[in-house]
Amino acid sequence: MADETVLETYLADLAASGRRQAAPLAADRIRARGEQRVRRRRAALTSGGVLLVAAVAVGGLSLTGAPRGPEPPAVAPTPTASPFVVPAPAPGEEYATELGHVYGAVAEGDTVRVTVERLRSVGGTTAPTGVVHTLTLPRGLPVETRRLGDGEPADVELGGLVDPLAGGPRWVFAIDYDGEGRVHSLREAYWLDG
Repeated sequence: MADETVLETYLADLAASGRRQAAPLAADRIRARGEQRVRRRRAALTSGGVLLVAAVAVGGLSLTGAPRGPEPPAVAPTPTASPFVVPAPAPGEEYATELGHVYGAVAEGDTVRVTVERLRSVGGTTAPTGVVHTLTLPRGLPVETRRLGDGEPADVELGGLVDPLAGGPRWVFAIDYDGEGRVHSLREAYWLDG
């Protein structure tokens, strides 16, 4: 028992010394800290709520959108659609060929603009398809000729044929297009009666 009384006395002295040295917080400071925490919590909730409302409003406006009237077309309409489609080479082929009257040649600097009236071959003769288009070709484009020249096969440049090709549809050519739609050469279709 003597040990218990010594222990109780020691603990009582220790508690008394702690009370003397530690000053308790004043009630005003405790209330101020509590109010500060409450204000911070309210401010965080309010700013979060405002952000949420703003996000919902912006999202709603972007979904509904303001009434603007009819949307413009994605591609401006063209007044008339050309039935001309550049021929594409068949699988395994290097070039695709179009038959046509080549005429109306006009030299423009380093190029020559020609009109092509597409033809189809019918039993050794030709018939128009109704498709007419223009091509702008380099003056140095190779052209294989026979009747257009002196009757002998020859390779000439397109620039040298502007005058004979300036008139109306008279000369029939096989026009060779590569896989990218570029004209590779012209060959006079002397084997056909144009």
